Amino acid sequence: MASPERRAALPKPAQYGRAARASREQSPAAPSSDGLPRRSLGAEERGRPALNWSPVNHQLGHRNDGPACTPVQRALLALTIPLETLQAVKGRMLQAMRKGLSRETHAQANVQMLPTYICSTPDGTEKGDFLVVELCQSHVRTLWVTLLGDGNQSPQVKCKIFDMPGDIMQGKGEAAELISWSKGFSCSDVEGKDVVQLLQAAIDKQELYHVEVVALMNDTVGTMMTCSMRGQPCEVALIAGAGTNSCFMAEAQQVEMAEETSGRMCVNTEWGCFGDDGTLSDILTPYDQYVDQESSNPGEKRFEKLVGSLYLGEIVRHVLTSLAAGKVLFIGSNVAVLRTKDVLKTQQVLEIIDTEEGMAKARAALDALGLRPSERDCCRVQQICRAVVSRAAALCATGLATILSHMCQSRELERLVVNVGVDGELYRGYTRFGEILQSVTGLLAPECMASLLPSVDGTGQGAGMVTAVTLRLAAQRREVDQLLAPLRLSRADLERVQALMRREMELGLGCQTNANASVRMLPTYVRSTPDGTERGEFLALDLGGTNFRVLVVRVAQDSIHIASEVYVIPTTIMQGPGEALFDHIIECIMDFQLKQDLMEHVLPLGFTFSFPCQQLGLDKAVLLSWTKGFSATGCVGQDVVQLLQEAAQRKQHLGLKVVAVVNDTVGTMMSCGYDDPNCEIGLIVGTGTNACYMEEMKNVGTVKGEQGRMCINMEWGAFGDNGCLDDIFTDFDRLVDKKTINAGKQRFEKLISGMYLGEIVRHILLALVEKQLLFRGKPCPKLQTKDIFPTKFLSTIEIPWAGDGDGDGGANGARGSDGLALRQVQAILQDLELQASFEDSMLVREVCQTVSTRAAHLCAAGLAAVVEKMRENRGLAQLAVTVGVDGTLYKMHPHFSQHLQHMLQELAPNCTVTFLQSEDGSGKGAALVAAVACRGTKP
Repeated sequence: MASPERRAALPKPAQYGRAARASREQSPAAPSSDGLPRRSLGAEERGRPALNWSPVNHQLGHRNDGPACTPVQRALLALTIPLETLQAVKGRMLQAMRKGLSRETHAQANVQMLPTYICSTPDGTEKGDFLVVELCQSHVRTLWVTLLGDGNQSPQVKCKIFDMPGDIMQGKGEAAELISWSKGFSCSDVEGKDVVQLLQAAIDKQELYHVEVVALMNDTVGTMMTCSMRGQPCEVALIAGAGTNSCFMAEAQQVEMAEETSGRMCVNTEWGCFGDDGTLSDILTPYDQYVDQESSNPGEKRFEKLVGSLYLGEIVRHVLTSLAAGKVLFIGSNVAVLRTKDVLKTQQVLEIIDTEEGMAKARAALDALGLRPSERDCCRVQQICRAVVSRAAALCATGLATILSHMCQSRELERLVVNVGVDGELYRGYTRFGEILQSVTGLLAPECMASLLPSVDGTGQGAGMVTAVTLRLAAQRREVDQLLAPLRLSRADLERVQALMRREMELGLGCQTNANASVRMLPTYVRSTPDGTERGEFLALDLGGTNFRVLVVRVAQDSIHIASEVYVIPTTIMQGPGEALFDHIIECIMDFQLKQDLMEHVLPLGFTFSFPCQQLGLDKAVLLSWTKGFSATGCVGQDVVQLLQEAAQRKQHLGLKVVAVVNDTVGTMMSCGYDDPNCEIGLIVGTGTNACYMEEMKNVGTVKGEQGRMCINMEWGAFGDNGCLDDIFTDFDRLVDKKTINAGKQRFEKLISGMYLGEIVRHILLALVEKQLLFRGKPCPKLQTKDIFPTKFLSTIEIPWAGDGDGDGGANGARGSDGLALRQVQAILQDLELQASFEDSMLVREVCQTVSTRAAHLCAAGLAAVVEKMRENRGLAQLAVTVGVDGTLYKMHPHFSQHLQHMLQELAPNCTVTFLQSEDGSGKGAALVAAVACRGTKP
């Protein structure tokens, strides 16, 4: 920390030597022979930068052996910041940055961290003519930038410079809302006003109505964009010139002052004000205090006054004034000239520190001031100039290291590799500045690898590029929204789907209209749900996809015990002869019974058969059609229980006693009904989708009887097969349907279920590539392959990001960071041989979200029709009911369940619906159907 002398009031010029001496006497630095001070290194560490580096090596020409320093050495040490102090400064800047990013503390922050609303860097497709106006310190530069859409390899630039008279710089300003002037500007009536509006008003005053202000940016942002034009993305930029500043691509959810919650946004740090709250007091020298006091804004821009070239000449002047007052320099000369402000320019300082011409430049500059320097004077002045500039470079590096570490942490990366655009006369005019910047950054942020990219055209091309990117993104957004609009169903669309589902339900229940209904509303002959009195041991079969389960379920008074095994059904059997399919099922049952020592037992069996069937009784079900990729021959129109028994006879397995055939949806309802007696609806959203519910018998026209209720298997996957939903089918849905084995059928299911969502996404991505909105329009051969994009990818890609505002963080409450989620998206796309930029990944995620949200909302519309019908059937003002739900899409997708529940609440506000996930699948439900059927009898 600073000594008491440094924190005291400013000394008079004659006191400079004493103040500087007091500040550094206790910590002299010793440079090594190569110019960099090092600690003793072990063999394994040789070749790596020292951890106790300080820029004093650039300031002292020989070793310093102890505290008995000369006045010049003490002055140089006062300008030297040890590495451990730079580490502390980095920590303070990180806190200041976070304070600026937070909405709660932004108003009190010195490092403002201003959102620029620039959310993308160039991708090479930018094309057109763009006018740029660049306000420089002493002139206005105008550019005409032409981009050819060739990867920005050959931008064409025309430039004209107009001088900026001093009276305009200091006069009235009709010239983003300006927070404060700097760099010598102080126009009145401008601070606090929108400079875009002021500029547009000035343009309109000149009747240039064909010129429209599209984008406003800081010079730092322009530098970043300029350096992004060379085929290598640049995400950080810093300016080391008259002033200093930086910007970087931050995770948007951390920029709380902006409304963006996902993706990235360029943040203009305005780090020149760092230290205005006193956090840099321990590194400020009396020379810095004098420069600040004599500036036009004392107490402000403290960091910039240590780094910006506008001030370095003045710092050097005050050091020389102090040494001359102590009779150390320019002995016998009239040094009064050194008390004149700005008598020594930073350009002269940069010339003096030049290795080859520096001594001659020093003599020329000092002679011009009438100081008649000796050779020793010139040498010391050169050392002082190097010390001041080296300190500026080290502080710039500290700021850069802070940004890089913040980016690495916020993206949850072990190592950050990034390009940094750099501009400014200090960086361009002094080679060692860049070397110090690179070296110290590496020491302070070893987890980051930064490549410095010099800006070749200042910020002008970058400003044109920002404009081009802004227009490109706006045009792309319009095209993307237009392409996705048909999939974004409005509330009115969903209410219409709900009404259509209700109409089809009524048709399906009617005896005379059932044949013409797309929703079959099949009776299951399941008349009640479990009541807790069920007891015994039951077998269960669960066939509904590529896997087949066999279970033994033991129902006791207070518990259910289940043993099960999963068997795979090969595609050749799924799509081969029906006899082969049922023979395979019997073989699996026999294998399971053998393993469970049940071969000698004849147990009641419940068969979950998850395909459309017309049930003629609880144990008799005629297959109406195959779904979910099955197409076994000789089965449609046959009783599946009979097919199973015939296979058992062929395999000489005579111990089967099938007491119930149920759909997986019914099994799910029964399984959840054992835990919650209020469960009267079953819902499956997985490979396929379906629903069932308890309907009043008086409404079931296809079955005789008026009393009680019966579970109805809706088979709602076929909803829309009669054309009633044609207006919500998109071209992408039609492409998917066309390539299925049952084209024109199960249309509702093909909008919702996991078997098809990935294919819908794939076709949308192909359309985006074709329109050059994705992957820069480059051909994607692998994306042409059917089923290359499975629905499980949607679940991974849509894992909640830190910026998502979904409330509960998805199905399991987990919320990842943007960095982690982005890497998951990019990894999936890379496996598909797709090199995705950040913007590509965001767009792919948006497509997945659009498709899955539509699926959830359509499911909600169907379910709303069900619960509203149940409520009206029972004459209730408010219905409370539980839905037993199963299926991988509902369970595994991070957002599906909440989107479904939220929309259901909107569409059926008079129904309180609870969702209960089935933990044991539909196999347990089949056993419970058998148990209910056997209730009151000895199994």
